[in-house]
Amino acid sequence: MLEIIKIARPGFWPTHVWFYLLPFAGRDMFGSIPFWLGCFYVSFPLGLLLYGWNDLGDYVSDRCNPRKDSWLFGGRPDAAMRRRLPWIIAAVQVPFLIAFVIIGGWWMLLWFAAVLLTNATYNTLGFKRLPVLDLLNQIGYLLIFLLGSWLCGVPQLNAATMVFSALFAMQSHLFGQLMDIEEDRIAERHNTAITLGAVPSKWLLVGIMLVEVAISWTYFQSPIVAGFMFAGAIFFSLDALAGPKQYPPLFTKLFFIAWNLIVIATMHFVWRYGVFLVE
Repeated sequence: MLEIIKIARPGFWPTHVWFYLLPFAGRDMFGSIPFWLGCFYVSFPLGLLLYGWNDLGDYVSDRCNPRKDSWLFGGRPDAAMRRRLPWIIAAVQVPFLIAFVIIGGWWMLLWFAAVLLTNATYNTLGFKRLPVLDLLNQIGYLLIFLLGSWLCGVPQLNAATMVFSALFAMQSHLFGQLMDIEEDRIAERHNTAITLGAVPSKWLLVGIMLVEVAISWTYFQSPIVAGFMFAGAIFFSLDALAGPKQYPPLFTKLFFIAWNLIVIATMHFVWRYGVFLVE
């Protein structure tokens, strides 16, 4: 059981929950069973679906990845676990599919279909090995917003927040590629980071962050988001000027721990003050 939880990447759950909370800004949902059901789903069950499916095709690069087999970055399932994993993933999803349809109606089947399609294109059709498509596929994380809206009957987020969040998901994925660039080369992938190279990918990361700065400064109710993204753009600009050096495992671990602490610390702030609501 511990191995299954590790495969679901607990290190990613705070960000999932943070995304899930955004449509509920300023709303008292804490007495709502559907709210808590969805909140739990976007942690372990959704993580198992997303990252377990991903691990089925990544075992070659994962074998030489020092970040893997950890609670932060996911497990390293052996051959026996990989044979069982599709059935485990399905068994975990079915109770939530039934509960979500009962609560939210038959529309929830479309939500699950969209999640499966997003994962199939990325993992089975191989979008994760193709430049540009690997980044665009990350827009699927916006389905977390749709889940909260359909499950609990709250209005959907505005267009500015959707675009910002899509860019944020792509930015995070590109950073992950930079952390794994050598392992992905061994696995003969041709994703965005490998196709562009480390330094151009870092400048692309900076460009995405600057667009996020513009969106947050123009539309959101707090300059804190713009300031945070601008600080990130400065960091990666300096990083790009330093050259194509790969991030050491200790740096990536500490960076990810710090990121999770920031996410957890800002959850109440973002929910209470509706930071991502349009002015």
